[in-house]
Amino acid sequence: MVINLMKFRTKVLFGIMIITIISLITASIFSWKIMNENNVNILNYGSIYYERTMRRDILCLMMAYPEYILDVKKSENGNVFIVMKSGKQILYDDGREKSYNERIHNGDLQDMLEEIYPLWYTDSIMDKNNDPGRVRVYSLLEEVYGSSKEQVVSNLENVYAGGRAIPFNNNNKAAQSLKKALQEIYELTRERGEIYSYVFPINGSFNYRVIAGTNLLSPHSFGIAIDLKSDNRDYWKWATKEQGQERLDSYPREVVKIFEENNFIWGGKWSYFDILHFEYRPEIIIKSKYFVENHEMIEPWYYGFPEDEEVLRYINLIENAIN
Repeated sequence: MVINLMKFRTKVLFGIMIITIISLITASIFSWKIMNENNVNILNYGSIYYERTMRRDILCLMMAYPEYILDVKKSENGNVFIVMKSGKQILYDDGREKSYNERIHNGDLQDMLEEIYPLWYTDSIMDKNNDPGRVRVYSLLEEVYGSSKEQVVSNLENVYAGGRAIPFNNNNKAAQSLKKALQEIYELTRERGEIYSYVFPINGSFNYRVIAGTNLLSPHSFGIAIDLKSDNRDYWKWATKEQGQERLDSYPREVVKIFEENNFIWGGKWSYFDILHFEYRPEIIIKSKYFVENHEMIEPWYYGFPEDEEVLRYINLIENAIN
């Protein structure tokens, strides 16, 4: 029998092409399935991380404002709110992607707590737009410290330090915390006299005004911020980054540590540096204190938080509302 080599070769090549096409289709289907499963896993992972972070953020808020945040509520469309003593509900997350300026001007609770404030020693001006604590939710501040100048003034208490009276908001233990911080700093200056010149004379505290260049109230308007002794290298609008870095290098970190231990954040840990500025923000400090990296991999979701009676009560409120 004579074999037609041309026809044989054609059949072989055709068979190889069919096998190759089938292999490519099979590989494509398999790859699509794997990619689809990976995308689903990524989405599930992101959802789990978000849900856990939201619970942890709300727990931080309840711990920071125990007399003012009484409950948590989840609406039918899935939005989560903290419920204030007045009955006002404040949305946790509006779901909008925002630029840096949008977060500053119209931030929600999620935006406010997104950046982790560094409780550790920092030795350089922060990277651009890295300003943990500069996002403020004004509806929260108004509920706690006063929604008008008259209300804020009625809540002020004089804290005495450096030979002068410093008006500070008495609500939510703000004035009490300032008093404790200044007393500890005064004790420190008795051992290290050079620190006194970084603190006194105090530049200012309560001042009902907007932040320069904006229509936003300064935290000084709520009586929850204090500026220590001023230096012309302290503020990003007064000085270059290099001058700010020079000032930062010399600044006594013992002063910063004392303020942070009393629930104040420091403007020296902002890219838009404000080195003389300390602001009473217990929610920011509490989140930093109990932050656990990759907490979404650890059970329970409140891992790392103290489990005293009051905190457990907050946890139950959050669980009942969000679940």
